[in-house]
Amino acid sequence: MPAPSAHVLGVRFDSLTTAEAARQLLALASRGESGYACFSNAHGVIEAEDDPSFREVLNGADLNLPDGMSVVRAMRSLGVDQRDRVYGPDLTLEIAQRAAEAGVPVAFYGSSQKVLDALSRRLPEKAPGLRIVEAISPPFRPLTEEEDEAFVQQLRQSGARIVFVGLGCPRQERWAAEHADRIGAVCLAVGAAFDFHAGLLQQAPGWVQQAGLEWAFRLAMEPRRLWRRYARIVPRFLAGFAAQRFRQRAENAPAPETARV
Repeated sequence: MPAPSAHVLGVRFDSLTTAEAARQLLALASRGESGYACFSNAHGVIEAEDDPSFREVLNGADLNLPDGMSVVRAMRSLGVDQRDRVYGPDLTLEIAQRAAEAGVPVAFYGSSQKVLDALSRRLPEKAPGLRIVEAISPPFRPLTEEEDEAFVQQLRQSGARIVFVGLGCPRQERWAAEHADRIGAVCLAVGAAFDFHAGLLQQAPGWVQQAGLEWAFRLAMEPRRLWRRYARIVPRFLAGFAAQRFRQRAENAPAPETARV
């Protein structure tokens, strides 16, 4: 049965736990099928609001899961019992451990070679037996068709059944949607999971994440890179969802009774 879902500013979010999502995605990969999953937060929602083609990417995913507590709270207010966020780094580790147990080969696509080298060394320490069959750091520029096809063939020939994609939002989600069928694997747009599991970026404490303040923690860590993003995203998400709830309540309000003469 499909998971319950809620639409937040036009973006569909599926209601699953991290373990349930990992189980479904690993089953898809184990059957030899292709597909893609996204892990979206307020940033992804606002990108989708600005670009309908990106909204189609998120809504067309096999799973689009709530990566941020602001989205989790929005889902709850819409009547969907989402117990917690499905955090990209946590899901990455859960799938890596399950893939190691099941002998499912994985690959990495994105980020720098330095990050991939550290990730390929450190993640198997947390998921003993993990088979990493390919790790590609593409150039930080648009690829030619020939370069793109060469990377596709490299991933196909590696035999990877799961490809973790770390290119940043919205590029990684678009890449996963466009390449999953071409590669013949399950592509997971996991974002900053590469840097976290490589040990190159500090994660927010658990209480900060649960309070929905990870954005503030990351802003403190990387103010020059992130301040413009959060100054645009946070107010727009809060105002936009408040407007959505107001419209929905107005639409569901009972019609006034006609006065009797």
